[in-house]
Amino acid sequence: MSIRARSTRRGTVYDVRLREPRTGQEMSRTFTTRRDAVTWEAEQRAAKSRGSWISPRVANSLTLNELAKEWLAMPGKRGSSIARDEIALEHHILPTLGECTLGSLTTSDVQRLVNDWSTHLAPSTVQRTFSVLRAVLNFAIDRELIVRSPCRKVRLPSAPRRHREMPTTDRLAKLAEAVGPDYSPMVWLGAVAGLRWAEAAGLRVKHVDFLRSTVTVAEQWARGRGGKESTSEPKSSAGRRTMTMPKPLMDMLTEHLTRKNLTGADADAFVFTAASGDPLHYTNWRRRVWVPATKKAGLEGLGFHDLLRANATALVAEGVDVKTAQLRLGHANPNTTLAIYAQGTTEADRSAADKLSKRFFPDTINEERGMDAG
Repeated sequence: MSIRARSTRRGTVYDVRLREPRTGQEMSRTFTTRRDAVTWEAEQRAAKSRGSWISPRVANSLTLNELAKEWLAMPGKRGSSIARDEIALEHHILPTLGECTLGSLTTSDVQRLVNDWSTHLAPSTVQRTFSVLRAVLNFAIDRELIVRSPCRKVRLPSAPRRHREMPTTDRLAKLAEAVGPDYSPMVWLGAVAGLRWAEAAGLRVKHVDFLRSTVTVAEQWARGRGGKESTSEPKSSAGRRTMTMPKPLMDMLTEHLTRKNLTGADADAFVFTAASGDPLHYTNWRRRVWVPATKKAGLEGLGFHDLLRANATALVAEGVDVKTAQLRLGHANPNTTLAIYAQGTTEADRSAADKLSKRFFPDTINEERGMDAG
């Protein structure tokens, strides 16, 4: 292999020449920076020594547009995931990189695109969009189209973690009242049972067992391809779960089903519907019901998903073991329960300080008790 610099109208470029081991044919690849040329040459040498070398002719025969279509068509993808991935590809990735062949993509190309996103997209959106591009290129590695992903060592903007104040019980009650009787049980299912909006919207009459006081999450109602909403399986096997409900919440559901005349209805009927009787549409429900209700309850900016965070925090604060909390929240990994959703509370912090004081300063505690007795 060799690297040769040459001048063009757009500046100096660097050609890397190599010879295919099997055919003996010579080929070259051009880079705009010497650093990219040196890095690629080193990768090719290393791949040849390992016996994992892939001919650039293969990578140069397929564009990112073509690969993305194959990736989206892979079986097992959820409708909501496909819809989100399509938006990222069509609006942010393919307009810039779509016509590039896999073999021509470099880390510099990806970094420039990420830098451009960072000028007009939120850091969290940049991270999500980048994860789609990385997944597509990892798919190319699995198919043995490229040896190494150009997404490696790309710097992303950091998304500051926002601290959300957990709503108090009084505020939750005001919110439940503000959304109206048709949807107030949804608020408590989110805060008390940890149901996500799609899980609450997909709840059917048959999923509520009044004899055992349980609610089963078996499916969800979510947006799929083309913005069309439909039922789908939970995100993972852990998402399918049956939970015991507190009596007050079961009483609310009883009253709701009775008032909506759903007690003798088809078992497949949805517990919560639009005023027309049709299944809920998230965008319309959020705009017409949720946002006005959060403003009225003094919880402006609160998302329905924040109710799940409040539930996780309450479980941890009340001393519920992590495994039980994980099962109730439908998390496949307990680290998700602790690291993402559970937020510390002032009461739990104060309790921790008291326990540490009793352990490390027992004499002080005894003195205080003696003073109280006196």
